[in-house]
Amino acid sequence: MMAETKTFEAPVFTAQGKQGGTRQLPEMFDGIVNVPVMHQAVKAFLANRRQGTAKTKTRGEVTGGNQKPWKQKGTGRARQGSTRAPNWPGGGTVFGPQPRSYTQIVPKQVRQLARKSALNARARENAVILVDALNFSAPKTKAITALIDSIGATGKKVLLLTEGVKPNVYLSARNLGRAHVMPFSDASTYHILWSDVVVIESAALTQNSAEG
Repeated sequence: MMAETKTFEAPVFTAQGKQGGTRQLPEMFDGIVNVPVMHQAVKAFLANRRQGTAKTKTRGEVTGGNQKPWKQKGTGRARQGSTRAPNWPGGGTVFGPQPRSYTQIVPKQVRQLARKSALNARARENAVILVDALNFSAPKTKAITALIDSIGATGKKVLLLTEGVKPNVYLSARNLGRAHVMPFSDASTYHILWSDVVVIESAALTQNSAEG
């Protein structure tokens, strides 16, 4: 774990992609990165996405096999009671998967610490960028693409965190495979670490800092 405390600055861009100087990031960006906690949060996030519906049939669930295939004695062959025993083709599975839950519960404080560590990890890489309010009257993929190009993130995985839910901004980036839009409050450790560059609406960061 990196324990030294630092302060960070991030470049600020307008919604049209013009740079307007830099701004100091709030206190939550203290440079402390807790790797084990991030690992725990990401592992739980991926586990919780699993459906757990894989299932095979046991010999009691396979159709058929009710009649003894041949008599017990006198044939010279090994005794068999059913053609649906596990040793028969088409028989049941002995220790196959059954429906189960893969849910892992991570305490809220641990999740918050992991998320903060992920943001600090990106800040240490100078990969946090602030942008003015994004207010699209309609979905505009071209506008999001132009913004990504302007901030120098072409070809990189970009996570754009907005102030609250903004459907038009989300729809603008939906067709871009290397860009993802979500409210700042919904971003998990996994999403932050997935990205190469984190773009945050200034108002979302200010509001979150005040609440914290």
